[in-house]
Amino acid sequence: MARPKLRDFPDLSDLARPGQQFTVRVTPKAASARLTRSGDDLRAAVTAAPENGKANAAVQALLAKAMGVAPSELTLVRGQTSRIKVFAYSGSGISRS
Repeated sequence: MARPKLRDFPDLSDLARPGQQFTVRVTPKAASARLTRSGDDLRAAVTAAPENGKANAAVQALLAKAMGVAPSELTLVRGQTSRIKVFAYSGSGISRS
């Protein structure tokens, strides 16, 4: 299966501010990975199943790619087992060129 390309995602670089928290509604076991943004509403669909943190890790990777940061700079603050998740950015800058 082909990996989604960066151009397929919205630019979320504005969320890459230290301490910034944002909410994402997640759909696991989707047919394809996608990320959409409508105003403040973020939605992520991942192909991973919601077991053993696989879907959470997939969402973290999608968000990091769209933000232009390393996945390790994103922390799941709330919603480990929920479809509504809150992530926090803890990095110090944007690595996207």
